[in-house]
Amino acid sequence: MKSIVSIIVITLLSLLPVTFVRAQDTPKAASEKRSTIAGVGKRTDVYHVHFTKAALGKAVQLGDWLKTPNPKDPMPGHFIVLRHQDGDAWDYVVITHLGTKATVDAAGTAVPADKRDLSEWHTDTFVSGPSWEEFSRAMGIGGDSPSKTAGSVYSVSYYRPAPGHREELEKMLSEAPSGTGDTTAGNVLMQHLEGADWTFLSIARYNSWDDFATGEKNAVAQTTKKDSPWFRLRDHTAFHTDTLTDRIAP
Repeated sequence: MKSIVSIIVITLLSLLPVTFVRAQDTPKAASEKRSTIAGVGKRTDVYHVHFTKAALGKAVQLGDWLKTPNPKDPMPGHFIVLRHQDGDAWDYVVITHLGTKATVDAAGTAVPADKRDLSEWHTDTFVSGPSWEEFSRAMGIGGDSPSKTAGSVYSVSYYRPAPGHREELEKMLSEAPSGTGDTTAGNVLMQHLEGADWTFLSIARYNSWDDFATGEKNAVAQTTKKDSPWFRLRDHTAFHTDTLTDRIAP
């Protein structure tokens, strides 16, 4: 990714172990097998999250630039680029792995003159998350996976808890999806370190649009129940967005 190569030195604080659940999934019995969640019990690494809106008429050029690997990145090749299909106002999100810590120079990162006007706006947020091995496996981009998961669909959500409800929201988002009603192929939950005004970022991966549709159909039936995840989310969240995306890199 071209936006930032390095960041302020960050010492990762001790964080509560978390896993991820789609907010509107069907509740499952505890005895049923649970899905594998990236970063269960630990957040060891730092990632940079870059949301950006393309300037008018520049969406193709911006996408081409964002998906071009930057050999100067702290962990070259450790990134994913997702493209908006339905949801929030941004067009792309780039998530770049930076290792367990990183630094930023006062000089910043020079943006090529021909790239400066490709974006109308952007936000940069640094988050803690699982190891790259766990993240890439959950997102279907580890090893030779990218060629096998080209049709994946990603639901990207970020959340800001209501005052005094941070622990409750984190606990809810930490409930792993499980059972036959869950159609996700991988899940990640990350936590804000520095940057934008949200606290948690979750990404749910589906193998196909058909799998996503099936999961939504299974979840909608639960929204009429007073103790459903749909209602529980609205007990603890001041703000959240959900955006459907496809992957353009790797």
